[in-house]
Amino acid sequence: MRKTRLISQIIVYTLLLVGACFCLLPLFWLVRSSLMTSMQIFEMPPRWIPSPFRWENYVEALTTIDFFRFFRNTVTITLLCLMGALIGSSLGAYSYARLNWPGKRFFFGLLLASMMLPSAVTLIPTFIGWKFAGLINTYVPLILPIWFGSAFDIFLLRQFYASIPRDLDEAAYVDGAGPWTVFSRVIIPLSKPPLIVIGLFSFMNTWNDFMGPLVYLNEEKKFTVALGLQMFQSLHSAQWHLLMAASTVVILPVIVVFFIGQRYFIEGIALTGMKG
Repeated sequence: MRKTRLISQIIVYTLLLVGACFCLLPLFWLVRSSLMTSMQIFEMPPRWIPSPFRWENYVEALTTIDFFRFFRNTVTITLLCLMGALIGSSLGAYSYARLNWPGKRFFFGLLLASMMLPSAVTLIPTFIGWKFAGLINTYVPLILPIWFGSAFDIFLLRQFYASIPRDLDEAAYVDGAGPWTVFSRVIIPLSKPPLIVIGLFSFMNTWNDFMGPLVYLNEEKKFTVALGLQMFQSLHSAQWHLLMAASTVVILPVIVVFFIGQRYFIEGIALTGMKG
């Protein structure tokens, strides 16, 4: 039986390794192409290792247009959205999971129903609303909504908060604590894994967001990296080596953040009951 188990493990890990290689191949091709000339990228048979490594592609790609301004804009929006996601979603989830108020079940069902609406359905009415408010070409439409909580984030945190024993709340209430004290001193310290999951989701969604900035931003100086990359592609469509270099720099922060937080990501998904 031990030999059979060993063989089955070898087969499983081999299949997983082959699958991982297929998944990582586009990323490897992107990085490899960013260090070549345009002619070397399309050589047949393909050259897998750049020779020589053209690190100057990154310098040229980042200085052709003002990518540093785009990065600064994106970091500002991402940090504010990250704060809003953590604060707004955690407060909403705490209300649904631990507090009793009239109509809670109805509004929670309404919240879940809103997850079924594609974003394209609400795009036009939302744009008209922001236009009437005079906030087009500002970062407010990109930042403010997330401060009221995301339906998925609230649902995810609510599942975790509901699993925390209510004895902890009752002990705090006996000692004279109020709902805010219970939330800040009992619930939040126990919620590190799911909050990290929410932070990862918020970071990746905001950093990669293309439609939102495309709809609401008009001035080039306010563009994010997603719009900057699209503008770079339209200006340098034939210079594939520079486009690959710019794309590598844009996706690098997402990869780094995910690898740093992947352990907490898996742990948070497991603790919130979203496994399988």
